[in-house]
Amino acid sequence: MIATRLSAPDNFLRLARRLHALRSYATISSSVNPVEVSHFNALASTWWDPYGSSRLLHLMNPLRHDFISSCHALKPHSTTQQGLRYLDIGCGGGIFAESAARLPTTANVTAIDPSMDVIEVAKQHARKDPTLQEPGRLEYLNKAIEDLDVPQLPRDQYDVVSLFEVIEHISAPAQFLRSCLPFVKPGGWLILSTIAQTWTSWLTTKVVAEDVMGLVPRGTHDWSKYINENQIRDYFEAQQGWGANGGMKALGCVYVPGIGWRMVTGGERWGNYFFGIRRDP
Repeated sequence: MIATRLSAPDNFLRLARRLHALRSYATISSSVNPVEVSHFNALASTWWDPYGSSRLLHLMNPLRHDFISSCHALKPHSTTQQGLRYLDIGCGGGIFAESAARLPTTANVTAIDPSMDVIEVAKQHARKDPTLQEPGRLEYLNKAIEDLDVPQLPRDQYDVVSLFEVIEHISAPAQFLRSCLPFVKPGGWLILSTIAQTWTSWLTTKVVAEDVMGLVPRGTHDWSKYINENQIRDYFEAQQGWGANGGMKALGCVYVPGIGWRMVTGGERWGNYFFGIRRDP
């Protein structure tokens, strides 16, 4: 049944095009895709419903923090987790941004998203927690990464730049990543989560999650935009000043209905996964 949807030659061509896009250095003005923004605008009102369209993101959020902590613990440049500055790109309604801002090790969180509707939802929800109203603790901006001023000094950069469930919604991932990298301070981490482009991921995220079980709204995922872990790794291995001395990590995760998300070693080769890369100190 799957083979009738996409022939082997078509599959190869799509994978080749995604690899080319990841390595491409063509200049574009913005990473924002109006179609994607429109889709997530429609979901804005249910973002904080733990049983709504963003339920899987709520359940995944603790694993995001676990993965970041595991990256900071990597030797020989383990990071002291105090006074950390976060930049959450594509923050949506603020599930991760809020949780990061509440951590005692956090100095401040800047969270950006091109969707005005979801940013408004994020701001409204944050107002419910007085601790998030402390000056400088959490700032939401209705902007794309290209709209921010590129920091010129390490003090203006971030310890953690996060791209959770974002890059698979970007049409030109290489250019997008290039726009993100200057915001990571030396010794800091760029952390992302995305989905590998495999038959397994097509079955689980498109057929099962969208069509059969309705875990996420139809049209949330575009399998042709999924990116394999080795493509991300190849991209960063070609960049100077990133990932030296073991400063690169990937780990798969899988959703088990009735149980939740679980980390799975090797799962990065066939499904959802986290990827972290450290900027050389």
